[in-house]
Amino acid sequence: MTKFETIQQSYELARQQYSSLGVDIDAALNRLKKFEISLHCWQTDDVGGFETPDAALGGGGIAVTGNYPGKARTIAEMQADLEKVMSLLPGKQRLNLHASYGEFGEKFVDRDQIEPSHFQGWIDWAAEQEIALDFNCTCFSHPKADGGFTLSSKDEEIRRFWVEHTKRCRAIGAEMGKQLGKTCIHNIWIPDGSKDVPVDRYTHRALLKKSLDEIFEVEYSTEYLKDSIESKLFGIGAESMTVGSHDFYLGYAIKNNKLICLDNGHFHPTEQVGDKISACLQFVDELMLHVTRPVRWDSDHVVTFNEDVVLIAQEIIRSNAIDRVHMGLDFFDASINRIGAYVVGTRAAQQSMLFALLEPLDTLRRYEDEGKNFERLALLELMKSKPFGAVWDHFCMQEGVPVAEQYISEVQAYESEVLSKR
Repeated sequence: MTKFETIQQSYELARQQYSSLGVDIDAALNRLKKFEISLHCWQTDDVGGFETPDAALGGGGIAVTGNYPGKARTIAEMQADLEKVMSLLPGKQRLNLHASYGEFGEKFVDRDQIEPSHFQGWIDWAAEQEIALDFNCTCFSHPKADGGFTLSSKDEEIRRFWVEHTKRCRAIGAEMGKQLGKTCIHNIWIPDGSKDVPVDRYTHRALLKKSLDEIFEVEYSTEYLKDSIESKLFGIGAESMTVGSHDFYLGYAIKNNKLICLDNGHFHPTEQVGDKISACLQFVDELMLHVTRPVRWDSDHVVTFNEDVVLIAQEIIRSNAIDRVHMGLDFFDASINRIGAYVVGTRAAQQSMLFALLEPLDTLRRYEDEGKNFERLALLELMKSKPFGAVWDHFCMQEGVPVAEQYISEVQAYESEVLSKR
């Protein structure tokens, strides 16, 4: 029996098991195929960017550990790496760019001067790949971020600099959406905060609100641009107070009809982002998710198929919100092959979505509504041993990408042929 025949046979057996529970596998796979995950460009180069020939990590509470060979040093190398990654993934992806990844040539362009022309190459590349772009202002790794405050700075010159930068980023994002014909999500995250206990939290938050109000003065069609704001519990150098807390941004998002970005590494370890999804969706139209794997803190390990990520996926599906929730990845691991990290992390997020899509929701809801809690628990436990892997393998085969462990050798070959020569 060939590998294809084995996968097909396993899939048919899985179909029978899921069908007996009222689950339509084909419908689940069709929904998964349409669910786009936004890949984060900074996994390829350890959040370095291309503002200067020797661009390196600065400040802002970002830390990448490891020095595995093969880091992308140019936009061409980064694009080649991304193309390889996408060739190993089923379904459709997007790309999430930071403003520090523009094409600036030999000329230094400060962040309050960036323009769409600096990202035209990325737009053209995305059009060739038939993918959409998302965008982020880069309010870290810059001399004007070294004081710990950007959009909430009491220094008006610094605050105005970052307001102008973010305004320009929104304009760039809108141009990306317009040219590509797919809405770009522009996300704002700032590292602003205090290492020790501050006295005047109020003024910093009032200044952040003022900055956001100024940034959003220009309105763009949602066909081109949607705005997202991202909270955080704490960061390195901002352990005692983060200006852009969850409470602050959630209130601002509700009042001003913005997307709230929930990063599952940006909360207390005992908090579940999955639990927040249905709560936030009562008050905002859409959510942005940054999926990562925090280990005791916001350490951005490669995403794995774990309970936290599965719960996030389940809550998206159980809330019937697959069209209202956007998922991006946000991890960076320089201790292992970066391409392999991408593929493992993205596949884990996709597998979590598939696992959630294969739940017999009608039966589970009926049990719950009838107070049959034992039956609900038993069925949820039973689903953990169903042949979900056979369905995933079939999906990969259907999409023409490596099945099961086959992608490991593909990554190893790319390392040998490309990464090892850098």
